[in-house]
Amino acid sequence: MELNEGTGQLMSPTCRHCDSRLEVSFCDLGMSPLANSYLSAEQLDRMEPFYPLHAYVCAECFLVQLQEFETPEQIFTEYAYFSSYSDSWVAHAKAYVDQMTARFGFDDSSQVIEIASNDGYLLQFFKERGVPVLGIEPAANVAAAAQEKGIETLVQFFNPETAESLGRRGIKADLLLGNNVLAHVPALNDFVRAMKIALKPSGIITMEFPHLLQLMRENQFDTIYHEHFSYLSLSTVERVFEKFGLRVFDVDQLPTHGGSLRIYATHVENDARPVGENIIALKKEEADAGLGGLSAYTAFSDQVKETKRALLRFLIEAREEGKSIVGYGAPAKGNTLLNYCGIRTDLVDYTVDRSPHKQDRFLPGVHLPIHSPDRIRETKPDYVLILPWNIKEEVMKQMSYIRDWGGRFVVPIPRARVLP
Repeated sequence: MELNEGTGQLMSPTCRHCDSRLEVSFCDLGMSPLANSYLSAEQLDRMEPFYPLHAYVCAECFLVQLQEFETPEQIFTEYAYFSSYSDSWVAHAKAYVDQMTARFGFDDSSQVIEIASNDGYLLQFFKERGVPVLGIEPAANVAAAAQEKGIETLVQFFNPETAESLGRRGIKADLLLGNNVLAHVPALNDFVRAMKIALKPSGIITMEFPHLLQLMRENQFDTIYHEHFSYLSLSTVERVFEKFGLRVFDVDQLPTHGGSLRIYATHVENDARPVGENIIALKKEEADAGLGGLSAYTAFSDQVKETKRALLRFLIEAREEGKSIVGYGAPAKGNTLLNYCGIRTDLVDYTVDRSPHKQDRFLPGVHLPIHSPDRIRETKPDYVLILPWNIKEEVMKQMSYIRDWGGRFVVPIPRARVLP
């Protein structure tokens, strides 16, 4: 909230795209720590910062968004998420490279630039094909892993200054891509303006992001956390891109992250890429779902509350029956879920994660310890709660041995249920 210097009263925040006042609540998840602020044992007895986790919808442009409480530098300069630890995500990246190469013909004369390139999980596949690549990644610890793979990576944030600097070096993109980054930028307008600058006249942009419509349909409130500043529909993204001279000409609907979009964009001046039928059909679907009016957004909060109650009922009843419950994964979405529901070690003993960067640390807020997956073999729990429910098939395959002692898998979203 902002303070009106004239009256001394608090004012509602403003939309990061159109500057309208944000007065319509989408989902209020109370107070929560930063989702990726994992703790060491020494930090458990120290004060831990919590911030409002309250998403609003703009009544003018229908952008769903959070306020900015911490800067991107605070959140992303040192990051705990390494993409390569998810087998399914790496497979998704390889399939993307195959598809883009086949569709657009990228080769050794092309320039591919990835924004928020993480540990090189995707660019490595372009590099294997001999396509020149450049990563831009603000987290130095993550970028170092990409550099060790021989992938040139700039350790900085992507903004108009970065794009102009690349241009002075003669570097512009035939393919400019970003997976799960568009939602992570508080300065959304500057970010899109920078893409316009960094793109060759005939270049292609692809951006992947969770689809707001799927978030609402499937009660995916746990994908709301402070690192995600915006929650995006096709219609809203199209509006933002148009403002800065970019045109969305195609879209793919993807199963990743519980339902994502991959948009394809180019300069408005590029007539070679007409708007496709996929765009027309999906915009109609969003309109039919009510995303062009406020009532669909304001109804979402009641779904969230019911999902919370159902999960707590299941956990409490299981505990009262003497059952043991542990978590699988330490994803950001899991931290939103656990903190909003108030789930601590009285209900879930611990969680596990494949990433050594998270092991032997503790989840923020709820302080569940994070172990190696081997811990599950040792303790043989009755239930394993899959926190990264979007990759539940991968997790169930990796952990299928829990069935040897009668263990069962549980997912919390869209509602708490034991998997067959």
